[in-house]
Amino acid sequence: MLRRIEARIVNDQIGQSIPEPTYATDGSAAMDLRACIEAPVTLQPASRALIKTGLAINMMDPGLVAIVASRSGLSLKHGIRVAQGIGVIDADYHGEISVILANDSSQPYDVQPGERIAQLMFQPVIQVALAFVDEFSTQTERGMGGFGSTGKS
Repeated sequence: MLRRIEARIVNDQIGQSIPEPTYATDGSAAMDLRACIEAPVTLQPASRALIKTGLAINMMDPGLVAIVASRSGLSLKHGIRVAQGIGVIDADYHGEISVILANDSSQPYDVQPGERIAQLMFQPVIQVALAFVDEFSTQTERGMGGFGSTGKS
């Protein structure tokens, strides 16, 4: 099902020298975000940079969140990823989407104007009310076992 989300171009390069965000294929779960910058930005090894996308959105629904995720090829081939793991864009944020990119490689990387730098995915949100208790009402086999407690395979 296709859902309409209002989008606003905040930099005139979008739709001119830089394509609008699109899904790469009919089966894509996320659309590509591009670097909306005037000139290349060099990411030195072990550094981060805030890269603007020229796009703002209005989800109009607190039951939605937009997720900014890394592009797998950029990460595998060049060590470039979304710095905080994923970016969360709340439904009430209407400013320009920017992406914090990190360089995990040992080589500098030049982010080019219009380059696909991240993916934008929309997901449903469930807000909860925490009910604080002294003990949980049910027990599990795993209990408080974490980090490797269920075995290697």
